[in-house]
Amino acid sequence: MPPLRTLLAFALALTLLTLAPAAASTLWVPPADPLLASLVTRGGAPAAALLALDDGGARYAGAGKGIARADHFRAGSVTKTFVATVVLQLAAEHRLSLSDTVEDHLPGLVRGAGNDGRALTLRDLLAHTSGLHDFTSDTGGTVPVTPRQALRIALTHPPADLGRFSYSNTNYVLLGLIVEQVTGRSYAAEAERRLIAPLGLTDTSFPGSRTSLPSPHGRAYTADGTDVTVLDPRVAGAAGELVSTLADLDRFYGALLGGDLLSPRWLREMLDTRAAHGAYGMGLYPERLPCGLTVWGHNGRIAGSYVRVAATVDGRRVLAFRVNTDTIASPGLEPALLAAEFCPHTSWNGRAAREAPVPRHPFE
Repeated sequence: MPPLRTLLAFALALTLLTLAPAAASTLWVPPADPLLASLVTRGGAPAAALLALDDGGARYAGAGKGIARADHFRAGSVTKTFVATVVLQLAAEHRLSLSDTVEDHLPGLVRGAGNDGRALTLRDLLAHTSGLHDFTSDTGGTVPVTPRQALRIALTHPPADLGRFSYSNTNYVLLGLIVEQVTGRSYAAEAERRLIAPLGLTDTSFPGSRTSLPSPHGRAYTADGTDVTVLDPRVAGAAGELVSTLADLDRFYGALLGGDLLSPRWLREMLDTRAAHGAYGMGLYPERLPCGLTVWGHNGRIAGSYVRVAATVDGRRVLAFRVNTDTIASPGLEPALLAAEFCPHTSWNGRAAREAPVPRHPFE
């Protein structure tokens, strides 16, 4: 029989568990999580973190040094989901139409090298089927530019085929200009008013030209180890300016896919991938996992940061993970991590993670 002291300790532990508040549903996963740790050991990141959210609460894990749950970080092209949501809300209000041309809102702006705004619709921009050249291919995503400067860079190149999916940050820079033309306010102000404030995303912001991150935050590094924590967000603008946290991104994607921001009709539009031949919806893209489940979300890459958010189509389960560098050296780790989270009965060991297919979406 166990000694009396052991029995008393066990009884006390049971009592404390009984008295714990119901809200304390967060399960803290040890940093030794093997797949997350692989982002450091094989992926080459100084540190990595994830936050998963479902009906049971939140689960956090971190690996490496210098990263914390509450950190602010640059979210890169996750910005596109916010901008697309604003555009679709404006369409729902009949303030614009997805069949409008760029010329309808910005007459004469898109001209040159075979590009013609009269032939491009807002749907083309949202789905990356406009053929517009990606301005960051020229700037490397490191040169701060105004939206019109970014557009001028893109328009020195001939377009790809209209109607063919070709991911381009220029599309969303143009959408930012169109939001401003339609509303009289910047895309950042509209996103704040329509999305950030209503959802209480108190740690999410559009920094404009502010080069510092809000506190708390860790450090950010390029693949060669250069510290780029201080960065001018105008390198990306409406295509990748956002600063956020894991918790805020989980909340946003859960609310979006849960129907809190768009009506069923417009959410169906957002998830319709036919224009991009299955590759992309509007600010979201699907990924089919080995267990047959399709998750929806976006990734973001900007100097010093890579983030991926994925959620079930009903928004009830969301995963956000990040590394504090802009490149994962072993790309197969990302689909392995998604499968481990959303396909609990799928076995993912070290070999599976190494052999997982490279994602089809090298988005930035």
